[in-house]
Amino acid sequence: MSLSPVPAAPPPPRPFDEDDDDEGVGGKMSFLEHLDELRQRLIKSLVAVLVGFIVGVVFIGPIFDFIMKPLQAILPAGGKLIYTDPTEAFMIQMKMAALVGIMIALPVLLWQIWAFIAPGLYAHEKRFAIPFVMMSTMFFVGGALFSHYVIFPAMWRFFASFSTETVEFAPRIEPVFSLYVRMALGMGAVAEMPTLVMFLARVGLVTPMFLVRNTKYAILLIFVVAAIVTPSPDVVSQFLLALPMFVLYAFSILVAWVFQKRAPKIEA
Repeated sequence: MSLSPVPAAPPPPRPFDEDDDDEGVGGKMSFLEHLDELRQRLIKSLVAVLVGFIVGVVFIGPIFDFIMKPLQAILPAGGKLIYTDPTEAFMIQMKMAALVGIMIALPVLLWQIWAFIAPGLYAHEKRFAIPFVMMSTMFFVGGALFSHYVIFPAMWRFFASFSTETVEFAPRIEPVFSLYVRMALGMGAVAEMPTLVMFLARVGLVTPMFLVRNTKYAILLIFVVAAIVTPSPDVVSQFLLALPMFVLYAFSILVAWVFQKRAPKIEA
């Protein structure tokens, strides 16, 4: 009498993973489809910046005063910002409107970035779209405002202090605004540190203890970044930029603790 084969034992159940309930990564797209998707996102981003630029042109008077009057107030008594090229003042106002346009369109730009990468994310990762846009916008604008109210005036005051009875400080408006923009955008980019840490912690690449253990290296890196981002070589500006970066790093440790990828709970 032949014996029937013993059925193979079923495979052991896999431990629960938070990705198990996802549909997986979004559908595959061809190279041309990726290009078309990128084109659509770029068009929407440019339209948002154009709308913001128009708003900036309409309110260019208050915007110009907001940026330039505090700088003029730091100059020696009677000092003014000057321009030597006939089109210089006009172009500065257009650049100001463009900067305001980018700031106004920032939530839309960040949303388009997220929408472009979202098809490659899992369902539980896609839920971070709103926190990503809100945190990125808040920290970037906050960094730019910190540069406007704290870092740039301190640096400007340092440069103006070299004016004497024989040497008058009469800066041109174009290099002044160029320096202002680089400081504002640099500080805005640096302020994105907590947002970056949030996503690195969420995917398990960074943990709070990792950040704590490597604080000494972070301090060194912060001073290096401050020296690179700060357009001026003076130590005062670099320290003023490094100080909020220390605060952001400490806050990033808290962010990593809140958003860290925790091990799944195993039921008894």
